[in-house]
Amino acid sequence: MDYQIQPHTRHCSVTGRELQPGERFFTALMEEDNKFVRKDYSHEAWNGPPPDAFSFWGGKVPDVKDGRKLDIDDEILIDCFHRLENQDDPRKVNFRYTVALLLMRRKRLKFEDAKQVNGQEVLVVRCPRDKKKYEVVNPQLDDEEIAAVQEEVFQVLGWES
Repeated sequence: MDYQIQPHTRHCSVTGRELQPGERFFTALMEEDNKFVRKDYSHEAWNGPPPDAFSFWGGKVPDVKDGRKLDIDDEILIDCFHRLENQDDPRKVNFRYTVALLLMRRKRLKFEDAKQVNGQEVLVVRCPRDKKKYEVVNPQLDDEEIAAVQEEVFQVLGWES
């Protein structure tokens, strides 16, 4: 599965300047030509999210030498999860399902039930904070496919895997 999502570029998409370790940056995720595209911005070039941004977040450029992972708030995963609701594009369904699995692993969603809807397995998950329930289509990915989608989620969020 190829989602065509590039990892953190370490360059500002506006100025082209290299972003330095410890420097604050912003990232916007957009959909272009039916694929997710990531654009990174330096703090001084960020004027807020572009109008066509699917999601956006900020962080600090990690120092590759110290091997630390980039800390990203779980709210980014939750934002992606909500924005992908009611999508029927198979890539987006796969992405949302994998984000839901990550959120369950991080205890931000709890598994409630699995049911059949129109011949498809649908997971019912609950947010422990607000008690809302959500349905997530299970695209029946095998372990290898889940790992590939998870790697893409990590790359788009700027996490080191």
